[in-house]
Amino acid sequence: MKLVKITLIVGLTTLVAACEGRQGPDKSVDRGFDSKHLSQLEAGIWVDPNGCDHWIIDDGVEGYLSARLDKHGKPVCSGIAAPTQTVGDFKGGGTGLIGDEI
Repeated sequence: MKLVKITLIVGLTTLVAACEGRQGPDKSVDRGFDSKHLSQLEAGIWVDPNGCDHWIIDDGVEGYLSARLDKHGKPVCSGIAAPTQTVGDFKGGGTGLIGDEI
């Protein structure tokens, strides 16, 4: 029984140590055919059904969407477009290697 406990403790310690310091990939970089930092892509605005704005970027393969927030972290509902509509060249910034039929 003592050997089982020691083996279990060593195994769990090794498992936890393997996770320490591990970080995922940088989420601010586009990893498509023409990989670049997301700040170099052109964003548009999509208005959700409630009338609030969201930043949207589409480079043909990957798409990015995040809520548009004011400096206090509250949603921006500007009324720039009708609900479920988009404004701006959110498909710009990519090379167009893969077309987007929509």
